[in-house]
Amino acid sequence: MLKLTKKWSLLVFTVSVVLSMISDSSSSPWIHPMLDDITFTDPSSSVNPSLEFDFYRDSCPEAEKIVRFMMQHLHRIQPSIAPAILRLVFHDCFVQGCDASVLLDSIDGVQSEKETIPNLSLRGFDVIDKIKSKIESVCPGTVSCADILVLAARESVVLGGGPFYPLHTGRRDSPLSYPDISLLDLPAPTDELSVILMKFLTKGFNERETVSLLGSHSIGVIHCRFFQDRLFNFSGSGQADPSLETGFLNQMRSRCNSSDSTEDPTMSLERDGASELGFGTHYYRSLTQNRGILQADQQLMTEERTASWVRAYASDGFMFHRDFSSAMMRLSNLGVLTGSLGEIRINCSSTLIDD
Repeated sequence: MLKLTKKWSLLVFTVSVVLSMISDSSSSPWIHPMLDDITFTDPSSSVNPSLEFDFYRDSCPEAEKIVRFMMQHLHRIQPSIAPAILRLVFHDCFVQGCDASVLLDSIDGVQSEKETIPNLSLRGFDVIDKIKSKIESVCPGTVSCADILVLAARESVVLGGGPFYPLHTGRRDSPLSYPDISLLDLPAPTDELSVILMKFLTKGFNERETVSLLGSHSIGVIHCRFFQDRLFNFSGSGQADPSLETGFLNQMRSRCNSSDSTEDPTMSLERDGASELGFGTHYYRSLTQNRGILQADQQLMTEERTASWVRAYASDGFMFHRDFSSAMMRLSNLGVLTGSLGEIRINCSSTLIDD
């Protein structure tokens, strides 16, 4: 019965995507014709045939329920885990696929992904470890860390006020970590728009999918050090980024201009004055008002091929949730290991050989 329900969930989701793509253009005349000319990729087209819904229905039928319960429990204690896990899954899947390689510790002086510069600010490793420990107590050596991470990310979206989306499972864990590749593949906060779009394109995402995935920046906080140059010395000019709205620039400077080197100030991505809290369209609205915190985000408004999608999501929360769900399904299927490839770790921070 559970398996049938999940199949119906996917069918309903797919039908909603199809119907939305053939809706009457007169309802949003400013979107056309450009947006109609871009195809949104069917997430099911990228699914590894070895993955399936409810993969653990016989070997560990409570697996997904445990992930959901643990995330809800831990989120009540520390709400910041939702954006942390969402960022963690992105950094994992963007480097050689969703194989939990980002969770591995360095060993014997050999650097792991988590020790590279793009990943030094990642959090949530302890959350995945706690979930893994709980599942191991019920189904030892059965559920991969890679599956736990993508399932926990889905729960993070829901806990942040975003949409639930169906996920295939059956991933296996990588016995390797890829620090050098993480330096090349992960987008940086200061990347030019063309670089960001190219990095997403190499993973199979078009402009529409890229803009929708960046909507994950609607929850959590960001450390001032990632955008400090925009406030005081943009591109070495000694001035602020001229694209920043003046009032917001002053707000950012007030928040981030600390003389105490021991402090690590942050700004909330859930901005004061937003008409909705949590996971929503306020991220896109802020970009239309030149109030994007990261340069990489605000640059979405500099070219029509991305700005059109920003405006679309700013005015249509349903469209954003639908497109984000579809893009997250595709992200979760990138470069997965299945069958006899990889392993099922007992401890998410070390391979079976290391154990």
